[in-house]
Amino acid sequence: MTNESLALVDHHVHGAAAGPLDGPAIEWMLTEAAAPAPPGTTMWDTPLGFAIRRWCAPLLDLEASVPAAQYVARRAELGPDEVNRRFLMAARVDAWLVDTGYLTDQVMTPGQLATASGATALEIVRLEALAERVVVAGGGAAGFGDAFAAALDAAFAGGAVGLKSIVAYRYGLDFDPAEPTDAQVTGAAGRWLAAIDADPAAIRLSDPVLLRHVIWAGMRTGRPLQFHVGLGDPDARLHRADPSHLHEFLIATQGIGTPVMLLHCYPYHRQAACLANVFPHVYLDVGEALNHVGASSAAVLAEALEVAPFHKQLYSSDAYGLAELHYLGAAGFRRDLDRVIGGFVADGAWSRGDGERVARLIGAENARRVYGLAGA
Repeated sequence: MTNESLALVDHHVHGAAAGPLDGPAIEWMLTEAAAPAPPGTTMWDTPLGFAIRRWCAPLLDLEASVPAAQYVARRAELGPDEVNRRFLMAARVDAWLVDTGYLTDQVMTPGQLATASGATALEIVRLEALAERVVVAGGGAAGFGDAFAAALDAAFAGGAVGLKSIVAYRYGLDFDPAEPTDAQVTGAAGRWLAAIDADPAAIRLSDPVLLRHVIWAGMRTGRPLQFHVGLGDPDARLHRADPSHLHEFLIATQGIGTPVMLLHCYPYHRQAACLANVFPHVYLDVGEALNHVGASSAAVLAEALEVAPFHKQLYSSDAYGLAELHYLGAAGFRRDLDRVIGGFVADGAWSRGDGERVARLIGAENARRVYGLAGA
């Protein structure tokens, strides 16, 4: 079987860089590390670096696996607009659901991404970033809860289709599962405002009470709520980014029914799959992991398929900055899904019809259903 034409909805992605990128900027986007590679080494010597040279070079009119210096030079020669156009169009994604909460001024807006790719682009609102905008807009501690709820309503009225939390970065997934009281929220907001007055850098939301509040407020909207899980930059303590920490929270929220979307999940993708198996409102993807593990990506995808129901899995790339990641995520996912499902069919474990139906579910149909993307 082949999935080269498989429809995809990328349910978690960021914009591509709007301006030119030099060699060091490209290397920074090849890793989750906060610091450059040690002297005498390069981040091109990673599974992702090899994958870009192998699969992306031909789209820049280069031989596969050309030296990195030649690749960077050709990229600069073509310029950012042409590079972005080539990769975004080649991804053949039907819809992008765009997290607009990270370094937004350095990448394309959803509208620009839609124009460059010829696809639909819709917003995913990052809860912590929205709370930071709300608190500086005024209204005081007592008005924070109502102001945040109004901001959520305004975001959905403006076309947003989902929410995201980065509590894994700001605290950990082992947060208290209970919804905080109004008094607790007001007290925490007052402490936050006082801290901001003393030091503007304190605007970065990290208070565990307020993090819980924005998560619960998001759950109350009924809109899909994404959680970063597993692999991330050094701000995320890996042992506290294990989705199994969410078990009590998932019990507490099951009755609400709001879809909980576990993003990326590596190296905890098997734990995430178990949660998707036992909780009706939990979904997962393996997201950026497939790009970062390079040639091992089909094995990771196969592990995610072990126990999670097929109507609970989605596609995402988590691409940021490098348009190569938008393309590589889509092309690699199609290739990996074909390899894994094709193997099941060849072994006689699955029928061809079942394999094709599962591919359609994971590629786009699950996202369209969960996010309510009529026509996307």
